[in-house]
Amino acid sequence: MSGGEVSPKPGTDFIRQIVAEDTESGRYGGRVVTRFPPEPNGYMHIGHAKSVCLNFGVAREFGGVCHLRYDDTNPEGESEAFVLGFQEDIRWLGFDWGEHLYFASDYFERMYDCAVILIEKGLAYVDSESEQQIREGRGTVTEAGTPGRYRERSVDENVDLFRRMRDGEFEGGAHVLRAKIDLESSNMLMRDPVLYRIRHASHYRHGDDWCIYPMYDYAHCLEDAFEDVTHSICT
Repeated sequence: MSGGEVSPKPGTDFIRQIVAEDTESGRYGGRVVTRFPPEPNGYMHIGHAKSVCLNFGVAREFGGVCHLRYDDTNPEGESEAFVLGFQEDIRWLGFDWGEHLYFASDYFERMYDCAVILIEKGLAYVDSESEQQIREGRGTVTEAGTPGRYRERSVDENVDLFRRMRDGEFEGGAHVLRAKIDLESSNMLMRDPVLYRIRHASHYRHGDDWCIYPMYDYAHCLEDAFEDVTHSICT
C-alpha cells in the first residue's frame, strides 16, 4: 500500500472483532454460523469470491460453519448448471460446506405460512394496483407516499386473495403482496415494500409447483432465521 497506509493485521478487521466479541461473551452460545447465498443465475465473479473468502474464512477462523445456500427464489434464469459451477469454484478457493447445503426454494412453504401470519396480524395486504401506480404511491425522497385504494382491505379478503394467487388464478402483475409499514417513512424502502409477486414460470427444482415467489428482502432474513445463522455478513 502507498502513502504510509497500514493494512489491518489478519483477524483484526472490524467484522472479525465483532465476531470475536460475540464468541467471548457467549452470545449465540458461542456459535458462529455464516452463510454464502448466491443466486444460481450465472457463474461466480470476483464479488462472489470476496464473499466466499469472508464468510467461509470467518467461520473457519472461529471454529464455526458456513452454509452454502442457493438463493433460488427467482424462477427465471436459474439452473442446475450454475449450482454445480458455484460448488466447483468454492472448492477451488479452498473451502467446503460439508453437510450444510441449502436451497431457499425448499423454504417456500414456510415463507408462505409466514406471509399468511403477517396478513392475519394486519401487517401485509394484497395490492391490485399496477406497478406504476405502486411506484407513484410511494412518493419521493422529499414527499411522503399516499395510501392506495387497496391498503385497507379486510384480513379475510387479503387471505383469500393471497391463497388464490398461490393457486394460480391470476395473471402475472394482477396482484402483489405488500408489507403494511409506513408510507411516510424517510426510508423509501420501508414504504410498504412488495413481499410476493406472481410469476408463471417453471422453477428449475420445483417445476410448476409455485406461481408466486418471495422478494429478496422478505426471503433473505427468513432464510437466515430458519438456519440459525448467527452472523449475516453481506458484502
